[in-house]
Amino acid sequence: MHDSSTGSTGRTGNTARPSRRAVLAATAGLTAALTVPATAQAAPVDQRGLRALISRMSLEEKVGQLFVMRVYGHSATAPDQADIDANLAEIGVRTAAELIAKYRVGGIIYFTWAHNTRDPHQIADLSNGIQTASLAQPRGLPVLIATDQEHGIVCRVGKPATLFPGAMAIGAGGSRSDARALGRVSGAELRAMGINQDYSPDADVNVNPANPVIGVRSFGADPDAVAALVAAEVKGYQGSRVAATAKHFPGHGDTAVDSHTGFPVITHSRDLWERLDAVPFRAAIEAGIDSIMTAHIQFPALDDSGDPATLSHPILTGILRGELGYDGVVVTDSLGMEGVRTKYGDDRVPVLALKAGVDQLLNPPSIDVAWHAVLKAVQDGELTEARLDESILRILRLKARLGLLERAHVTRAGVDRTVGTAAHLATADRIAERTTTLLVNEGGVLPLDSRTAPKVLVVGADPASPSGTTGPPTGVLAAALTELGFTATALSTGTAPSAAAIDRAVTAARDVDAVVVGTYNVTANSSQRTLVDRLFATGRPVVAVAIRNPYDAAQLTSVRACLATYSWTDVELRAAARVIAGRVAPRGRLPVPVQRADDPARVLYPLGYGLSY
Repeated sequence: MHDSSTGSTGRTGNTARPSRRAVLAATAGLTAALTVPATAQAAPVDQRGLRALISRMSLEEKVGQLFVMRVYGHSATAPDQADIDANLAEIGVRTAAELIAKYRVGGIIYFTWAHNTRDPHQIADLSNGIQTASLAQPRGLPVLIATDQEHGIVCRVGKPATLFPGAMAIGAGGSRSDARALGRVSGAELRAMGINQDYSPDADVNVNPANPVIGVRSFGADPDAVAALVAAEVKGYQGSRVAATAKHFPGHGDTAVDSHTGFPVITHSRDLWERLDAVPFRAAIEAGIDSIMTAHIQFPALDDSGDPATLSHPILTGILRGELGYDGVVVTDSLGMEGVRTKYGDDRVPVLALKAGVDQLLNPPSIDVAWHAVLKAVQDGELTEARLDESILRILRLKARLGLLERAHVTRAGVDRTVGTAAHLATADRIAERTTTLLVNEGGVLPLDSRTAPKVLVVGADPASPSGTTGPPTGVLAAALTELGFTATALSTGTAPSAAAIDRAVTAARDVDAVVVGTYNVTANSSQRTLVDRLFATGRPVVAVAIRNPYDAAQLTSVRACLATYSWTDVELRAAARVIAGRVAPRGRLPVPVQRADDPARVLYPLGYGLSY
């Protein structure tokens, strides 16, 4: 193998290139792996060449290749002092470059809170710094750089990148071509910034209105509709040479517990799983999905051991690999989450995940503990080196298919040409307009007319901006309505308005022609209900906008006009303003049913419901 691989160096003329690239090319027919078009139906990658690469790796390099790790800082080599301190405290290194040198990690994950994503040029520079640091190592390999760019309420890269409506909004739009366009545009922008793996789309079927962790991150409650949109988004992302990741297998859509803080149990029967949860994952696999993320959930009908799916051989190897025939990369959800740490220590979790069939170990609480645990498991014979090689081959196959073995770096010119362009922003606006859902419009309250009702008060909840958009929601709505010819003022009343805040809003409402109130996760005893009722009692037209869960509509019995936007990012709020002003007609249809608040067994607004004008 080694002999044949040296021949390819001369053949591809790599001798003239920098030595770090010679290492990559010194494999049999690797050129084939490098010229693969990055589509979901990519041609087969040169397995022999990749196996030759693996055969030359040390055991420590192999262990590192399996990890995807967080690291603080805007730069790979010169982060701010506070980020150096955080890295030393949590990871035992100062910088991303040191992390790579010490542990030879195969992947890095970007977070806003880790200060990785300030602006597009900085992100591209950070990505390039990470690739340079990794390729400079002996037998250096490019890095899979990942992030959670789901759009809607979960986004790590904010403005000026293009931000789209989230999954449930896309579900309300119901357009496969819109889902594909979202993936294509978002993928192109991520790729331009050096991010080559996106932990999106969410393939969970959200059938539990009380779900605290998925909710509007899901396309909806109908498995076939979810499956169609998942497959479309996958094709969009992967057509832009970014690995898409369907999550959270085997399905996190019916839980009332957040796996970040607890250990959810899914009580679906095997038959229900087949008909509901499995459907979008099958569609993703059929669409050629590059990676699938595991869920830290117990699913007794699929594995009655009490282990989370992330650590379950019957679920990951038996069902995902065996029954569903998936041979792409399997990545864990974050190993810092409570759902995976409940039963085993941080040293056992990564070993058990690999034994279950996982390829990438994401964000362990301590990389040192996890890395040494995997190394020791191989040295002690609990894991074989051949088992590691299997996962590394999948990871390298993905890197080859994405063209990273050929060129891992990006350019500032590419950022300028691609990120947040006028055409991309216009695409996001057009898609958002097709998602706003009108649920109530008694007596034709909507649309508002700026000639007969020029003065508008915007009140309500102002949750923190979900994804580096401008926010706050009341301000964004007021500014958008003002641009559309109204005189709109914003008054934030919060998610739990006090009696004084409600009084202020009611007083202000008496001086205007109409009131728009943004609601956020309204419950039976929420003071947001009191606010809406009191505003309605002023006799002014009141328009409620559910800025997260559409289920708010069931709690707002007094309102005569109610819209759902499924998220409070600027793009969705501006689209809602255009609907309120009658510039566009509402076209969204509920992708989840809304049950009655007083009798949850009865449906108030069924799946597919939505008004227009």
